[in-house]
Amino acid sequence: MTSRRNFLTGAGAITGAVAAASVSKVAMAALPEPAIQTKPDTMAPLVPSSGRHYNPVVTLNGWTLPWRMNNGVKEFHLVAEPVVREMTPGFKAHLWGYNGQSPGPTIEVVEGDRVRIYVTNKLPEHTSIHWHGQRLPNGMDGVSGLTQKAIEPGKTFVYEFVARRPGTFMYHPHADEMTQMAMGMMGFWVTHPKERHPLIEQVDRDFVFLLNAYDIEPGSFTPKIMTMLDFNLWTFNSRISPGIDSMNVRKGDKVRIRFGNLTMTNHPIHLHGHEFLVTGTDGGPTPKSTRWYEVTTDVAVGQMRQIEFLADEEGDWAFHCHKSHHTMNAMGHDVPTMIGVDHRKVVKEITNLVPDYMVMGERGMADMAEMEMPLPDNTAPMMSGVGPFGSVEMGGMFTVVKVRRDQKPGDYQNPGWFKHPAGTVAFEFQGAPPGPARATTAGSGSMPAKTAPRKDIEVQIRKPSGHGAHH
Repeated sequence: MTSRRNFLTGAGAITGAVAAASVSKVAMAALPEPAIQTKPDTMAPLVPSSGRHYNPVVTLNGWTLPWRMNNGVKEFHLVAEPVVREMTPGFKAHLWGYNGQSPGPTIEVVEGDRVRIYVTNKLPEHTSIHWHGQRLPNGMDGVSGLTQKAIEPGKTFVYEFVARRPGTFMYHPHADEMTQMAMGMMGFWVTHPKERHPLIEQVDRDFVFLLNAYDIEPGSFTPKIMTMLDFNLWTFNSRISPGIDSMNVRKGDKVRIRFGNLTMTNHPIHLHGHEFLVTGTDGGPTPKSTRWYEVTTDVAVGQMRQIEFLADEEGDWAFHCHKSHHTMNAMGHDVPTMIGVDHRKVVKEITNLVPDYMVMGERGMADMAEMEMPLPDNTAPMMSGVGPFGSVEMGGMFTVVKVRRDQKPGDYQNPGWFKHPAGTVAFEFQGAPPGPARATTAGSGSMPAKTAPRKDIEVQIRKPSGHGAHH
């Protein structure tokens, strides 16, 4: 990390602020030096060296922002700037973010802390920061034009407030929001409880990440900011599978995973092999009477969720959005469905003219994971992850929770692939399988149809020819 964990301790910082304010040149001399991180790796938790103690979180493919203590105030420095984010090895995007990355670094504080955040704008346009979900003075809420003047390029503003309640929060701009959030400007915020809380249990591992999405055409570097729905890259912390790190835990650990949704649609997040409880939302910890075990929780736009489970089943367990299109990369929305279409004759003729021509999708899309097709520079295959048994055929919002009995406490390193005990892996049957039972009728329906076709009709497959007369 190109940062300095031990910050300067000079005086002169603004105190007692009651609204977001511009920093004078005199005060600039006392600013905390901004920590910068450009590597996309999951960094170790930042154990607090000053202030009240807490159990720190681990940001998936990210890091926690260091701070300095200044007369009892925790001071942070965020720099809004253009960044280059590696979304998966071989594919980088030109985004906007904070302190060298998108999303920006996670901010961790303790309930009751007085927090001062310096925000320097190195973007080509004005910006602001909204502290999503926080209770604070109105003038610190970060809505440009409504609660403060916008932060112009080259300027530094100060936000100061008390972290009044524990919970899971986010930060993002409230200035030209459509552009700036589409370009990746967002970050995570965690406020830890100052003492034992009846609704917040101690956990062994605490992971955080943001759900965000981009529309980046294959071969290009910059997101299309005008896209409303048809995104082609669905990400955890601006990373796409197989570039998303696994969450590595010890068998028997109590695990908490926090995530926030800053995409344009909802995401049903699903965990394999375990049941979990939703223990926190936007409003803070959930009452115990509202909790029940489930394996999927839906996260709407702008919401945060906090889930907890006991990692008591060893293995490599999938963790992903259950919208199947959100576990694919660089999708083409206008690709026709070719399943069932016999291309053999036309492929032979075209190959005589174009030797590298290959057909796509006539038996489904799984072949895409096996083909080594030539791709434009700076893009990612639709599904390219490889597991111990072959292609995983997933991309986008997909990673793995790795549970191991020999993972040491506090060790977040990837333990490699799970070694399955003998007799616990599905295998090919070598004998003659019995004939399967098959449905023979579609059912009678709830009522007879008013009109019915004179004879049974079998749908004939034909080659797609565009949208035709669709309007």
